[in-house]
Amino acid sequence: MLISVASGKGGTGKTTVAVSLAASLHGSVYIDCDVEEPNGHLLLKPEIQSEVALKKLLPVIDYAKCNFCGKCVDVCEYNALLNFKTEIVLLEELCHSCGACSYLCPENAITEEGKIVGFIREGISKINDVKFIDGILNIGEAASTPLIKEVKAKALPGRINIIDSPPGTSCSMVEVVRDVDFCILVTEPTPFGLHDLKLAVDVLLLLKVPFGVIINKYDDSFKELEKYLDEMKILILLKIPFNKKIAEDY
Repeated sequence: MLISVASGKGGTGKTTVAVSLAASLHGSVYIDCDVEEPNGHLLLKPEIQSEVALKKLLPVIDYAKCNFCGKCVDVCEYNALLNFKTEIVLLEELCHSCGACSYLCPENAITEEGKIVGFIREGISKINDVKFIDGILNIGEAASTPLIKEVKAKALPGRINIIDSPPGTSCSMVEVVRDVDFCILVTEPTPFGLHDLKLAVDVLLLLKVPFGVIINKYDDSFKELEKYLDEMKILILLKIPFNKKIAEDY
């Protein structure tokens, strides 16, 4: 089973909820897909058993063969190549490693070379024997989705996998939540929390992923949040009170 824990905005307590859920289920799998700033390890304190580099394939031009016909530029859907007639310039941040330029080059002047963009770690936490997996994106890398795909693919069949999503509703969050069995949205009772929750709800409705909501730092002073959830008939899974003792325990 795949359960993602997501939020429309940062700072709602998403990782705290994801880690707590994993830690409460003996033998579960915690997968931290917030690869730009993974911090589940700070709470689960796993013993890391393996660390593997993930490489992104980038085109390399052989100028002994290239005649600057521009076919590679024409077929690149992401505008990652520029033809200056004396040089083909690659914009690495835009390249999606699709391989079209290499495959369709009429002169066979393009090969692909791997560049390390991040690392995948695996280990075991002594807290309830939780299997730990996370991804760490290299600083300066613009695209996190390829690493997220590889980290998510580490989910173990036959076990409960808790997937900690990046905040927001960008491509990285979409990659985590699609095709999961259930998504837990963590929000807070504030105008910003409600605004960004609505964006996350729209994503899940579009993807047809079943979901429910946990309200963290809850008090009843902001009525609009529960009014929206009631109008949308969205299940409230839990209300975590705005309590100093919880912060101290954390």
